[in-house]
Amino acid sequence: MKIEVLGPGCANCQKLEREVFNALSELNLDADVVKVTDLKKIFTYGILMTPGLVVNGKVICSGRVPGRGEIKEWLKKEQESKI
Repeated sequence: MKIEVLGPGCANCQKLEREVFNALSELNLDADVVKVTDLKKIFTYGILMTPGLVVNGKVICSGRVPGRGEIKEWLKKEQESKI
């Protein structure tokens, strides 16, 4: 699974990145997590407000920091779709 956390490095972007790592740990999932700070790349996803969360090339969330439970649900769904 490839996860991209989109944002320039603000506090919310950092919080989202931490929550993603915590959710992965709690689910015992392995993923490549990449922090994307390049605004041109972020805009290619159609994201106008950060932070953004992209899982396997699909924009899952933008403009807010979702709760860990919500992140876990998205990651579980993505993992199940790969089985």
